[in-house]
Amino acid sequence: MAVQKNKVSRSKRNKRRTHDSLGIATISTDAETGERHRRHHMTPDGFFKGRQIVRNDDD
Repeated sequence: MAVQKNKVSRSKRNKRRTHDSLGIATISTDAETGERHRRHHMTPDGFFKGRQIVRNDDD
């Protein structure tokens, strides 16, 4: 197991952690349905890349 040789300062530690925060999710528009959705996720109605992959039985 790796053991550090010297103590990491608060400044150095915090510089590394600045890149761990999440950014704003990118929103795309489906070409077929025109619905807005997160990239690489299905639309709220169950469409992905113009195909319906989840059927909503409530309709």
